[in-house]
Amino acid sequence: MPSCLRAFAFFFAGWLLWSCSISYNFKTQSTIDYTKTKSISIQDFPNVAQLVNASLAQKFSEALKDKYTKQTKLNILRSGGDLNLEGEITGYSFTPMAVREDMFASQTRLTITVRVRFTDNNNAENDLEQTFSAKQEFDNSKTIGEVEDELCELIIKEIVDLIFNETVAKW
Repeated sequence: MPSCLRAFAFFFAGWLLWSCSISYNFKTQSTIDYTKTKSISIQDFPNVAQLVNASLAQKFSEALKDKYTKQTKLNILRSGGDLNLEGEITGYSFTPMAVREDMFASQTRLTITVRVRFTDNNNAENDLEQTFSAKQEFDNSKTIGEVEDELCELIIKEIVDLIFNETVAKW
């Protein structure tokens, strides 16, 4: 192949790769009919688990409200919404996972469980009562105090995403 043809083919291939791009958008979209549904009541989720993290209930409730505020056009109310979301944190536990030869755990799992009741006052077929759970493991070379906040943040995000997807995103 002559060098000028090779140069043109190289230039054309480079231009083609530069000008063509594929874009993916994984932003969750809700399936809400905003002509009928304008608001959601989100109650605080108390922590009724046997083991209690003092800030977990507030962090979870705020994360839930933030998700619906950012991803929908719904007005967030304390009560009387077209949609209602309530529940409680029912589980907060640490479980030893991988046991070393000296009989001590080398990893521990933090699990958080939340019971949710969702009511759609415009369409009872969408009502839901379900338990959601998520977990994260950490190496025992760190103390619970060192990792607890970070793990809770990750778990809260995962559970909030699950709840959102199940209630209004309908994935």
